[in-house]
Amino acid sequence: MYFAALLARTEDGWEASDTELDDVETLADLADLAREASPDDDTVLVLIEQEDAWFGVVRVDGEDDPRIYVSNAAAARRSSYGEILLTDDVLGRDPEEDDTTDLDTLDLDGTEDGEPLMTAGASDDNDENDDGTTGPGGFVPHGPVGDAAVLDDLGVSEKELRLLVADGALNTIAETLGASEVLETVR
Repeated sequence: MYFAALLARTEDGWEASDTELDDVETLADLADLAREASPDDDTVLVLIEQEDAWFGVVRVDGEDDPRIYVSNAAAARRSSYGEILLTDDVLGRDPEEDDTTDLDTLDLDGTEDGEPLMTAGASDDNDENDDGTTGPGGFVPHGPVGDAAVLDDLGVSEKELRLLVADGALNTIAETLGASEVLETVR
């Protein structure tokens, strides 16, 4: 189960609306959905909670790039909604890096198709591990990732955000923002 809500800041305070993420396939789709919630280019927060395992905050300010915080990347990695948020930027990866290795630098042993020899029990570095994380080329850490300062100017410091646990985090955030009543109406 997941819960997702949009909190749009207006001159009269926060307005909340629940949202279905079924048609959202990319971060750009999510940002567009958030922008639709605020015709005046005000701040919109997308709050996502997945089975008390992780939560995410996406902040969209007008046409600026979305700012993202995810409380537990490894848990979010196992969710289709979490995967939308786990961009290279959020994970601290350089999207310019080429995941392929220059063939001139490989020490090939003469196996077919130029494949390096793999010993018994070895696996490709990018294979997914049993816990949902991936190998060195695609490592997804256990714990928080992204912009922990995403809510600083709204009253939730980096430290406070990192200390929140998935169970009840969205309510705590909404309470700090003065939006707990409007969030409760869409829960």
